[in-house]
Amino acid sequence: MPDIKKFIPHLLVLAGFVVLSLFYFHPVLQGKEIYQSDIIQYIGMAKEQNDFREQTGEEPYWTDSAFGGMPTFQLGAYYPHNYIKKLDSALRFLPRPADYLFLYFIGFYILLLCLKIDYRVAFVGSLAFGFSTYLIIILGIGHNAKAHAIAYMPVVLAGIISIFRNRNVWGFLLLSVGMALEIQANHFQMTYYLLLLVIVLGIVYFIDAFKKAWIGNYFKSLGVMVLAVVLALAMNATSLLATSEYASYSTRGESDLSIGPDGAAKTESGLSYDYITEYSYGILESFNLMVPRLLGGGSSENIGSDSNLYDAILKLGAAPAQAKDFAESAPTYWGDQPFVGAPAYIGASVIFLFIFALFLIKGRLKWWVVSGSMLALILSWGKNWFAGSNPVTNIFIDYVPLYDKFRAVSSIQVLLELCLPLLAIVGLHKLLSKKISSEEKLKALKYSGFISGGLLIFFLLLSSVFDFAGANDSLYREQFGMDFINALKEDRKDIFFSDVMRSLLFTGIGVGLIWAYLKNKLQTNLLIAGFAVLILVDLIGVDRRYVNSDDFVQSRKINQPYERYIADDQILEDTTHYRVFDVSGSPFNTGRTSYYHNALGGYHAAKPGRIQDLFDFYIAKNDMEILSMLNVKYFIVPTENGVQAQQNPQAFGNAWAVQTIKWVDTQNEEIQILKDVNLMNTAVVNSEFKDVVSNEFVYSSSTKIDLVSQKPNELKYKYEADTAQFIVFSENYYQPGWQAYIDGKEVDHIQANYTLRAMNVPAGNHEITFKFEPQVVETGSTIVLISSILFGLILFGGLGYELKNRDQI
Repeated sequence: MPDIKKFIPHLLVLAGFVVLSLFYFHPVLQGKEIYQSDIIQYIGMAKEQNDFREQTGEEPYWTDSAFGGMPTFQLGAYYPHNYIKKLDSALRFLPRPADYLFLYFIGFYILLLCLKIDYRVAFVGSLAFGFSTYLIIILGIGHNAKAHAIAYMPVVLAGIISIFRNRNVWGFLLLSVGMALEIQANHFQMTYYLLLLVIVLGIVYFIDAFKKAWIGNYFKSLGVMVLAVVLALAMNATSLLATSEYASYSTRGESDLSIGPDGAAKTESGLSYDYITEYSYGILESFNLMVPRLLGGGSSENIGSDSNLYDAILKLGAAPAQAKDFAESAPTYWGDQPFVGAPAYIGASVIFLFIFALFLIKGRLKWWVVSGSMLALILSWGKNWFAGSNPVTNIFIDYVPLYDKFRAVSSIQVLLELCLPLLAIVGLHKLLSKKISSEEKLKALKYSGFISGGLLIFFLLLSSVFDFAGANDSLYREQFGMDFINALKEDRKDIFFSDVMRSLLFTGIGVGLIWAYLKNKLQTNLLIAGFAVLILVDLIGVDRRYVNSDDFVQSRKINQPYERYIADDQILEDTTHYRVFDVSGSPFNTGRTSYYHNALGGYHAAKPGRIQDLFDFYIAKNDMEILSMLNVKYFIVPTENGVQAQQNPQAFGNAWAVQTIKWVDTQNEEIQILKDVNLMNTAVVNSEFKDVVSNEFVYSSSTKIDLVSQKPNELKYKYEADTAQFIVFSENYYQPGWQAYIDGKEVDHIQANYTLRAMNVPAGNHEITFKFEPQVVETGSTIVLISSILFGLILFGGLGYELKNRDQI
């Protein structure tokens, strides 16, 4: 039997993680919730499906409240037998967002333990990782899925490293669970970046195995990893299959069009280069990993009433209260990106330890961490390097599969947030090792101290060289004058100097702690405690500038996040089925309308592709016939008297019979011809559907078709006609899931007018039903159930094997 006493230190560490998570986000103990802008949008988008689930106990898998209708596969859909999600929920037992901070801690702690790091040092390392500023910032914004995926990255690496160290059973189990949780987090961009890091790790280990003639063991380990990953994929089969299915219909898939709204040929596939690289880190800006506000910090900084900018605003005639408000959101950022919420600060103390570790650590760990970090750093620069072009980025976009599916390349710096603290803490562990001489440690200290301190002093000397000019300064100069700009630049310079000196102080303290330890003036426990305090003060001091108690609100403001306009009340008096288009803001970038209505717009990173095409070609130009075709019966518009509702009397309704079909051969023709035909009388259909469409129909003006029952996943129509008709429905066509029935018998339906549904209906009185029955959910759920049972058997067998071997030892 295992010695229970061995687990006590780890239980104390876990308790410490719980306390620290709740300490940082202490308003959750008062029943408050953090206001996360992205989550507020999600609440709007997911309200219909959540309400339907609560009322019926059924999962809809489709929502009619956004973009004219879309699957909920990327909106938090619940799938049968999703035991990995249940495990994840159990791990996230703390109130949000303290739960994600706890996951950061525990994931990194597991990785360090697998590297045989002393639990005390591993505890310090977990703090360095968890309180890294970027990881805290994304919790403040509401990038929960991103935080979720990042938290499980260390667990995946722990499993891989354990297998490479011939702990195959334990490594297999850890990698299976870690990878399953990573996939379940549902942020494929972060998982993709983790894959890049794993490839780098694999290459380094292969080179090492080749040098040591261990190729056989290497490929054996690789085989174990492949099996673990396959099992992890299988335990997430439903979500993966559903996401893959929807991706081809979304803006993340290949477009059906080869032309743009102006008719010109498209020159790029996937996301455009400019879109991918819009958020590219500046090369100089990368040093904010060590100096938080080297380039001014975030795009909106609180610099207080003792700033130069505050005085300049007063001189312009503003009241003190106005000047104070402006100074609390000053545009101090002067880097290359269009907007920055906060710097990606890793910590001066952590960077110093990282540099120290470079001189102390040898072998595979050092080289895969350094190589992965360099790759991430260069890719984070995006388009920045030589004359506005980065050859590494260009190669990845052009030749590396799937890289062009993700935007905001700067976010690959999450790998730096993982790798730099990892090597730094392994370096601290090596400092405690008696296998390395004091002379070698002192030499490493001298070099790392000179490099870290010298770099910071170099920045101080460069302060006279920088112009501290921001990209938007010309706009501020036109609006406020040159005195305002000069004051803003002085504040940027003050921030620069202040934070460089701050980093110099923390670096100096780190040097002092190690020097005192090596000179036997400081005991091991005090050294570890000293770095724990140093890292906490360093990182939390910066974190709280951007995420603090002010970001928390009463729960009711989260549960009902959107103010209900008079316009909403006016629209909701109409109990028929229709769509609403909100032109009071950015209709394709808000979840507010979806919270109250069936919206034509919405908020999602992967919008239905054809609706986005219609927006680009017609809706953005307020083409009323296209809007009427999509059954937009009401508009929410801004007026001098506030937001008002306006009715569109020309809306086509839920379904209508057409007089003729206009056949086209390409998708380009299909979307372009919409502006040239009377869509109330004519259905535009691609010739790919000719085999399932009958032309034997005769339009009758007496045809009646009414929507008599509507659920997100089921629509029923009552139909009356004296002749066969061709009917167009104002619902998005999504072939993989929607099935059509006439009087209970399944029939074909096709895509018309580029995005809608249409079908032949015979003469007589009939009930037409559309049901959303995604086969992908049934197939995936079967795979998940089988793989989960298999994992359970392996888990119990593996644990028994490990315990048996331990007892024999």
